[in-house]
Amino acid sequence: MSRYDGRASDPGSYRSDAGLGSGSQSYSRGFDKNFYMESHSVAAMNEEEVEAYRRWREITVEGRDVPKPVRVFRDVGFPEYVMQEIERAGFVEPTPIQAQGWPMALKGRDLIGIAETGSGKTLAYLLPAIVHVNAQPVLETGDGPIVLVLAPTRELAVQIQHEATKFGASSKIENTCIYGGVPKGPQVRDLQKGVEIVIATPGRLIDMLESHHTNLRRVTYLVLDEADLMLDMGFDQQIRKIVSQIRPDRQTLYWSATWPKEVEQLAMQFLYNPYKVIIGSIDLKANHAIHQRVEIVSENQKYNKLVNLLEDIMDGSRILIFMDTKKGCDQITRQLRTDGWPALSIHGDKSQAERDWVLSEFKSGKSPIMTATDVAARGLDVKDVKYVINYDFPGSLEDYVHRIGRTGRAGAKGTAYTFFTAANARFAKDLIKILEEAGQKVSPELAKLGRGAPPPPGHGGFRDRYGSNRSWS
Repeated sequence: MSRYDGRASDPGSYRSDAGLGSGSQSYSRGFDKNFYMESHSVAAMNEEEVEAYRRWREITVEGRDVPKPVRVFRDVGFPEYVMQEIERAGFVEPTPIQAQGWPMALKGRDLIGIAETGSGKTLAYLLPAIVHVNAQPVLETGDGPIVLVLAPTRELAVQIQHEATKFGASSKIENTCIYGGVPKGPQVRDLQKGVEIVIATPGRLIDMLESHHTNLRRVTYLVLDEADLMLDMGFDQQIRKIVSQIRPDRQTLYWSATWPKEVEQLAMQFLYNPYKVIIGSIDLKANHAIHQRVEIVSENQKYNKLVNLLEDIMDGSRILIFMDTKKGCDQITRQLRTDGWPALSIHGDKSQAERDWVLSEFKSGKSPIMTATDVAARGLDVKDVKYVINYDFPGSLEDYVHRIGRTGRAGAKGTAYTFFTAANARFAKDLIKILEEAGQKVSPELAKLGRGAPPPPGHGGFRDRYGSNRSWS
């Protein structure tokens, strides 16, 4: 018996237990995964209207029989319980990734979605997941989840769980979040009790599978979120190990902010005849709502520059400062606090309880300055971060785009300041491309570095009370 009566056709067909690991059993029955019925208003759109809408919202699609995008929530055909949650959330219209991604996901086909962080992609896969769960037979004792969402970081996993809890409550869908750095007991109890949705980081999930606390035999809806970061973090083999334990006729949704060759190669191994939707360009670019300002500095100028900048911009708004190392993060935070600045830090060596507390203090505004390593670059959803400061330039341009993307979210404006040293010169040419694409000013000093010239004497060029010259790009 299914969880709700709105079942659709297009069952899968699976009669092999190959690759499911120990304790697997053969699933001869199919399952429902096509829940999309095109509304009259969407059906009435001609090709010119469809193309005009996609151009307006910067939507590019690939694949066979791609459905038309939806322009309003009612056109998606979500059940009433989902619509009520959307209305309660106060959303005005679907984001571009939702407008095109929802019809694709609801049709039950595999999907590749490429969109920048903060584009609304979490609900682009979670709301179809809720519909999917409600059409499947209810969980029985010993069953694992129906939906599995893999995420690279604890912060992103927790944020996904928050949305899953909020939008799954009306249909009593249970979820749990599985990640390392905290005691296993509560997570094990959730899994043994039975949950329809599991959001997990790869390492802790493999631990739970090897300890036989759960299994993936019931998973028919698989999401890989932030696939590019998972590869960057070395989760390649763990992902393969997990996917090998899921039935091959599952529906797989593969989400990434960028589309390097490694991400594409992994996707081609896991997906069958997928749709592909790209929001904006697959070329690396920054959110145009963010004002990017870059200054050439020397390493020993950074702290004084930071203090001077904080004195200029500190107005009670949230300020996120990125460092390369955990040690540097703690050192700068201690120095800021000694100098009277309300700063806290977050990085991978801190316990989950401490990280949760720091995030809570930052979100509430009690500590409006937070220093962080790249653990917070993705998955940190604080909607009113006004300023991002790159105290250390990151190790890749992808990480630069993701870091500054912590501001300028949900239609808001933001500003990103970046300290750029001679050691970062190899990134200058590509950084200039990102700045120019977003219509940002490029300083003469940065332009010279981009042409291969040495940095100017002193690596700066303006005078402030610390004896340096101020000139932000």
